Amino acid sequence: MATTKTAEHAFGTQPVFSLGSEEELFLVDAVTGRMVNSSAAVTERLGSAMAGIERELHAGMIEFISDVCSSTREVIEQLARRRAATVGTGVGLLGSGTHPTATEDETEISDKERYERIHHLLGDAVATPVAGLHVHVGMPDPETAIKVFNAMRLRLPLLQALAANSPFRHGRDTGLASARDVTIRGWPRSGVPRAMRDFQDFCATAELLTRAAGVEDYTWFWWKLRPHPKLGTVEIRALDAQSSLLDTAALVAFTHCLARAAAEDEAVKEMPSELLEEGMFRAARFGVGAQLPDAAGELHPFDDLLAEALDHVQPYARELGCEDELALIPALVAAGGGAGRQRETYELAGIDSLLRALTETTAQTSRITQS
Repeated sequence: MATTKTAEHAFGTQPVFSLGSEEELFLVDAVTGRMVNSSAAVTERLGSAMAGIERELHAGMIEFISDVCSSTREVIEQLARRRAATVGTGVGLLGSGTHPTATEDETEISDKERYERIHHLLGDAVATPVAGLHVHVGMPDPETAIKVFNAMRLRLPLLQALAANSPFRHGRDTGLASARDVTIRGWPRSGVPRAMRDFQDFCATAELLTRAAGVEDYTWFWWKLRPHPKLGTVEIRALDAQSSLLDTAALVAFTHCLARAAAEDEAVKEMPSELLEEGMFRAARFGVGAQLPDAAGELHPFDDLLAEALDHVQPYARELGCEDELALIPALVAAGGGAGRQRETYELAGIDSLLRALTETTAQTSRITQS
């Protein structure tokens, strides 16, 4: 097994605190919202007309990848163009952490070597497809990357609660705000890694775990966040995919601001992994209604923690030019998050109406692209 060469990093090669994002969405019938296994046909139809559109692990999903950007607005405009181009092929898109109705026997694994190997290594742990929103923030050097990584670990429950958007799975209400989080817990190397002493500690850990897992490098770690030396970023991976690009904008902006603030803040004290894991489950279970633990085990309402975090990052929102996007967060919270919106639609008109509503919302890109 080849070594990972993790220490050969790209930190500092992109503009400092640059931004990028990847969103995974479900491919669906444009009318009914039912999942279709058509990623190969869609990407073949698109050809080279639009970069940054890739097949995903499951054939009923697609991934949109932004370029390296300077602002949340730029990221969202790029994601909007990719959504519009895909919808233009005649297929529908559905943004949610899990597809609300798709059963395991409806999903197919994409016929790409990496994905077939993942299926071989993980078996039925990947039977239920999950869709995430990933945010990359460019780091000036390895030391800052590890400092931000350690600080963002402690912000993960708050971010996961805010982004929870998958209450339905296999056609039923799971009682969770993020069924995606609970589903992906069955994957190896999918939780929150421990804090790292420094970049060399991360490199040594990555080498050790790579060898134990029998994989090529750290990109086979599906941690909820990770330093990404190959791209020169810290990557936050704990967010559910969203249907509304306005919600996506709010989450990308908030994540960007938190990471930027973490680079300037004093180094954080490590939270015990057991408490952090409890916080992650509470976030997945209750979403924006969660109470989350601090390092002493005391519970705090999500609203209080969010208010403190928003106040803390406000100066950086001005610096990063994302004040308007950050101002979208209160509306998301007031709606109960994505999970609350899904449940409200379901309670009014049932699961078929929910599928149509999610599909319609995910296709609404004109407001973004024309701004």
